[in-house]
Amino acid sequence: MLKLRLLNAVAPVYFFTATAVTFIFHFCFFIPTIFPKPDTSLRGSTTLHTAVFLFFMFNALGNYVMTIRYPAESANQTAVPVCWPNCSDKVDAHYLLNGRHFCKLCKKVILKRDHHCFFTGNCIGNKNMRYFIMFCIYTSCTCLYSLVLGVAFLTVEYSISFENPLTFLTLLPLSTGYFFMGTVSGLQLFLVLMLYVWLGIGLVCAGFCCQQVLLVARGQTWCQLQRGELQDSRSPWQSNLKDVFGTRWILGLIVPVQTVETCSEDADAHKQD
Repeated sequence: MLKLRLLNAVAPVYFFTATAVTFIFHFCFFIPTIFPKPDTSLRGSTTLHTAVFLFFMFNALGNYVMTIRYPAESANQTAVPVCWPNCSDKVDAHYLLNGRHFCKLCKKVILKRDHHCFFTGNCIGNKNMRYFIMFCIYTSCTCLYSLVLGVAFLTVEYSISFENPLTFLTLLPLSTGYFFMGTVSGLQLFLVLMLYVWLGIGLVCAGFCCQQVLLVARGQTWCQLQRGELQDSRSPWQSNLKDVFGTRWILGLIVPVQTVETCSEDADAHKQD
């Protein structure tokens, strides 16, 4: 449990550090190098790339904040359940009623708990699932977009050709070797390392997004999937997606705003009890 609590504190710091590094690389290195002259032909491209990057970054950070701002805790249930002796889950105590779980890290009863997200430091449930999915989408877009700009920067600044597919695979070990030989600067090595970080985070977030959308469409949570529990309700996937994304889901794709009414969710859950 101590390791999990440490991870719960370190993961947000890692996220904000990676975000700050990405922001600095984009505006201090990528844009000035790829578009060096502010003439008319390049001014439009510079503005477009900057606008796309800021749009991705704004939505990623905005949905990150919304995920934390709207916690998934059940407002009508504060009793702490006693974990049964054979519980193997180090975070989730045990199943209560209608998808309510007690998270040992949050120390709260979570309504329709899906999982505990260490990068946000809280649990993901029906109240913040939409923001978490959008956070994964835009974080993936930001990282993959930064990866493309980083490759373009290396091509322009250091004349590295990526025509051979093996170039990217061997880039990190070769750069590390050249760094210790004194032929590669620390900035170039750090940028190469960030390329792999962006690729890894982008693919992981994209995988998380696909998984969560599939579970939402099935009306199921990750907790239920792990326990082998099937969802009793046979609601159509359109209704399940609407419950999470709301009727104004198009607006939610563009701006990180609340699109689902949350005031009656706990009451509906109690009616099912």
